[in-house]
Amino acid sequence: MTRRDFSERDIHLALDGELPPDEREAFDEWLAENPEMQARSARYEADGRVLRDAFSDVLDEPVPARLARILADDAPVQRTHRTSRWWMAAAAVLLLAVGGAGGYLAGADRLEGDTSAKDQLAEEAIAAHVIYAAETRHAVDVPASDKDHMEVWLSKRVGLKLVSPDLSPEGFHLVGGRLLPAGENRAAMLLYEDGGGNRLSMFITAEPAVSGKGTYAGTGRGPRAVYWLDKGYGCAVVGSMPDKRLDAVAASAYRQLVAGMSL
Repeated sequence: MTRRDFSERDIHLALDGELPPDEREAFDEWLAENPEMQARSARYEADGRVLRDAFSDVLDEPVPARLARILADDAPVQRTHRTSRWWMAAAAVLLLAVGGAGGYLAGADRLEGDTSAKDQLAEEAIAAHVIYAAETRHAVDVPASDKDHMEVWLSKRVGLKLVSPDLSPEGFHLVGGRLLPAGENRAAMLLYEDGGGNRLSMFITAEPAVSGKGTYAGTGRGPRAVYWLDKGYGCAVVGSMPDKRLDAVAASAYRQLVAGMSL
């Protein structure tokens, strides 16, 4: 029997337990043959855990009557748990999209779609950091123990020659890296950790037509991003630590990334 072509839609079906059982083996083989889709599946699974944890207290509550009528005019007020879960997931996704995630993303003045490329880079980097820096077992796709492979793989996928900066003088060691979407492009995320368990991340993507640098912090007390767009790429270093320390780490990372591209 010829194996059918799978797509991103099938990833969601598999994660929701709705992929037909007789297709599961072929789907797993397809996923293993496509590292990018495998990384995407892992990211979606991690996102789902974050959303479930955030709304665990109300996840199984029935949809309020006024919202049930909006979802379907002829639907009864009392919904199944499945419908309730769908509604909560949709609400959570909406909150994240408009700058939720603990208030770490853009403020209300950024909701009109007029975000610059620099702000977009910083926002995407902070959003990724919020999700993955909190992970313990699934924070990265490739661990630091396989650093050489990680650098080659991410360089090929992102379209830039990448090195993982040595941040040990600043007190951080490499945890590993992962591949993420970045608008219409791809981004590499490198995750670091210090002896106290504090984590910072680097979000790197190709930005050939944009240049600039600066810092970015959303509302609340969330992580801050130090970013630059230069020499055909964009990078944001994200962490929750004193400004001087984050600035020093970002400066060291910038020097090493630029030097690595010229090798």
